[in-house]
Amino acid sequence: MNKKVAVILSGCGVYDGSEIHESVITLLRLDQRGAEVQCFAPNVAQLHVVDHYSGDEADETRNVLVESARIARGNVKDVRELHVGDFDALIMPGGFGVAKNLSDFALSGAKCTVQPDVLNAAQAFAKAGKPLGLICIAPALAAKIFGAGVVCTIGNDHETAATLGQMGAIHQECEVSEIVEDPSHKLVSTPAYMLAQSISQAAAGINKLVDRVLELAHTD
Repeated sequence: MNKKVAVILSGCGVYDGSEIHESVITLLRLDQRGAEVQCFAPNVAQLHVVDHYSGDEADETRNVLVESARIARGNVKDVRELHVGDFDALIMPGGFGVAKNLSDFALSGAKCTVQPDVLNAAQAFAKAGKPLGLICIAPALAAKIFGAGVVCTIGNDHETAATLGQMGAIHQECEVSEIVEDPSHKLVSTPAYMLAQSISQAAAGINKLVDRVLELAHTD
């Protein structure tokens, strides 16, 4: 039976939402492996909007759910509709939206909080013993989801790794093409564009993450 996987997005665009390449690679690999996928996002306003051409902050407001629909081709649901019993695994691509919209990590660092609907959904998977995949900066949420002692990676950025350590996570350095697995929590993470210099480099680790998450979904 094909596995059902939930993907939580954080908007559309690396600087203020989901990293588009990471999201598309994730969705492509899941489709290639025969998984049934449903995208979700919180129905909240973005922290801010960034002009991805100039890099400047724009004087406008956007909604995370509405923007995520751009990546999902309209097929996205409010994360409050995400019921753990309907899915076998959860994956969260990166992008600054994770640190700005799904949490306030970009502003508060180790003292950050996770958007309540997103946290409830992720913790439901953790409590059910179902696998999670966290990509790029998304492992910054790991300690909030699982608690202290969870093992994850954001690559080799020492400052970010130190912040994760302050939050209670155990950071392992990792090459862009590899994954880090915490077997006791069924958590898989990969650096992606925390390290990647090209889309193919990002894909190398993301594909391994997706494959491993699906393998873990087959185990009790």
